[in-house]
Amino acid sequence: MQLIDGKATAAAIKAEIAEEVKAIMATGGKQPHLAAVLVGHDGGSETYVKNKVLACEACGFKSTLIRFEDDVTEDELLACVDNLNRNGDVDGFIVQLPLPKHIDEQKIIEAIDYRKDVDGFHPINVGRMAIGLPCFISATPLGIMTLLKRYHIETSGKKCVILGRSNIVGKPMAQLMMQKQYGDATVTVCHSRSKTLKKECQEADIIIAAIGQPDFVTADMVKDGAVIIDVGTTRVPDATRKSGFRLNGDVKFDEVAPKCSYITPVPGGVGPMTICSLMKNTLAAGKKEYYK
Repeated sequence: MQLIDGKATAAAIKAEIAEEVKAIMATGGKQPHLAAVLVGHDGGSETYVKNKVLACEACGFKSTLIRFEDDVTEDELLACVDNLNRNGDVDGFIVQLPLPKHIDEQKIIEAIDYRKDVDGFHPINVGRMAIGLPCFISATPLGIMTLLKRYHIETSGKKCVILGRSNIVGKPMAQLMMQKQYGDATVTVCHSRSKTLKKECQEADIIIAAIGQPDFVTADMVKDGAVIIDVGTTRVPDATRKSGFRLNGDVKFDEVAPKCSYITPVPGGVGPMTICSLMKNTLAAGKKEYYK
């Protein structure tokens, strides 16, 4: 069993990006600029955004954080998005989800200029990804594809089972694993209504678990030599930790790991790659790689 180290891989990629940014700026090019919009004080969102700001520093990017309280109106947030769309210095920006209940998330996502949508959530980017055109790919699926590639894990012709059908992970992951230039695999998507979920998992060469249920994937669901990618990050109470909780994946790691050829830990697996992918998208936005 080999552990897939997302933390080390992400650090290596950020160092590569920093070198490229240095070279761009040495020849008079523009420093890439990422902006993040944070609404309220959700603990998880605060942590993510803090890590994104630190990643910008590591990559040599300029970063801007725009904060609003929970009671911000939808119109105020849309006006902020419009300002960022028109700001020539900002190459890419994200609006951290989830948003308060009184704000229509989809409306905010669709208001973002797709050429600056480094989260890859805008329908134009999602549609382009689905038919294999160059675009910003949402960060978690892109991070997973990068890990599979960096660890030289064969995906072509393999049976891949994806647990979960969210717009952020499950659906784009299925699209990428299916496409010839990416995964080139045979893909099955399972979810809470799937009748044969356990059987599908038992036959899978690769399982990507993004179902949001701690310890959902157990040893009896996994065949020997399978590759396991665990996207789950649920906070579970843990009295031994200073914080009072620990992050738990969708996979029962201790019993599943011995059966695998490769497995990602939680934390330290997919998580660091998500932020690293956002940096890759920001660099591409700065270079106008996909859209002029």
